[in-house]
Amino acid sequence: MKNSSQDRQGRSGLKSECLGFPAILSLGIANVAPTTAPAMNLPPIFAYSGNGTWLAFLIATIGLVFVSLNINQFARRKASSGSMYTYVARGLGPTIGVLCGWALTIAYTFGGMAALAGAVNYVNVLLRLLGFQVFPFLIFAICVGLAGFLAYKGIELSTMLMLGVQVISFLLILFLALIVLSRHGFVPDMAQLSLQGVSFQNLQLGLVLAVFSFAGFESATTLGEEAKKPLKFIPRAVLVSTVVVGLFFIFTSYVEVLGFEGNQVALDKSDAPLNFLADSAGVSFFGVLISVDTVIHLFAASLACVTAGARILLSMSRHGLLHRSVASVHQRNQTPHVAITLVGVVMFLVPALLSLLDIKAMKIFEYTGTFASYGFMLTYILVSVAAPVYLYKQRRLRTRNVVLAVLAVLFLLIPVVGSVYPVPPDPINKLPLLFLVLIVLGGGWFLWRCWRSPRLIDQIKRAVEANHNEV
Repeated sequence: MKNSSQDRQGRSGLKSECLGFPAILSLGIANVAPTTAPAMNLPPIFAYSGNGTWLAFLIATIGLVFVSLNINQFARRKASSGSMYTYVARGLGPTIGVLCGWALTIAYTFGGMAALAGAVNYVNVLLRLLGFQVFPFLIFAICVGLAGFLAYKGIELSTMLMLGVQVISFLLILFLALIVLSRHGFVPDMAQLSLQGVSFQNLQLGLVLAVFSFAGFESATTLGEEAKKPLKFIPRAVLVSTVVVGLFFIFTSYVEVLGFEGNQVALDKSDAPLNFLADSAGVSFFGVLISVDTVIHLFAASLACVTAGARILLSMSRHGLLHRSVASVHQRNQTPHVAITLVGVVMFLVPALLSLLDIKAMKIFEYTGTFASYGFMLTYILVSVAAPVYLYKQRRLRTRNVVLAVLAVLFLLIPVVGSVYPVPPDPINKLPLLFLVLIVLGGGWFLWRCWRSPRLIDQIKRAVEANHNEV
């Protein structure tokens, strides 16, 4: 067993131990894209949960803390670029691990599409102020091209950009929230705190969307080969990103619902709620600043998805699941340039084609974001089941580990069931079936590869074991 950074770099080609805790944390937060919740996700959540919107986010935060603790059973014992693909393979075997890796690749790729669609929407919101619009196809091309270039040039540049965007985003929205609170005299909103008019069924429906708002919080786990002190910094980043983003969602949802009380425009009817709050508070320029920042933030989210998705493909290719060229790493930049290109091309083609069919950017955001959430939900369930199995194999299983896994799975079943029942409107109701088709195709591809290469499963097992003993 060798532990040197030179050894790891020699095998992977990725730049070893170059990222500190702030950079690692920034990827997890950027993949969640927390600005999108108050800027875009909150109106539909409020439509279901009303005065219980803040509670939906509180429950989601607690539930995903359970999930993050299960993820960290692996993250504090092993580090790799394969993220939960290798975690699940270690706990439940290569076959389930491959399905997890495929689901996570879908999740990051479609999550990036949703971020791009959101950016396109806000670009045109800003351009309307200048009296013109730009065809979405062109904006998609520019955003994907720039994200791919930054991901290709180096992980340090990418994460520093994401870190700066996170800080500016949080400060702008928190400052606007304080202005709104001051206009209401910092008096507690008893309608929200007493859950006036909130039913359990409506709260459940809002919880589905609230959980989806966190999707991608675990993406720091893809930086196992590039992080300094990965067994310390990565699990800390997974947990901190969940808590920080959760608190941000709870606070901003409470303030936003309060800010819309008594206004002619209802929160669930607003397509730019933060701009409306800024106008109502007499600081319209703040709305423009937040719109600009939202574009940058959503772009950073798409960059985070390219970065994370490419590293999943890199790991799967190393294990013989994809063509060996996908495992190529750029000699100078030490980035997985082929995998980055693959993710970027798919991330561009789907929303670009949808825009050519005259589907609006907000609808593309809704469709691709919902589709991505299925991949994340499946992955979170698999890793929560895998954690106690893995600990049992290591002879480290404790009762509390089983309790955490059960709580996480039970919690995740709420949004899973809620995504199919009651039956959502068309075409959202067709997305779960399409996701299932892609998962079956991924499983079929794996079976075909196993038929062509009978020793593939043993090869993956050895690779995962070697990775497990690496650090």
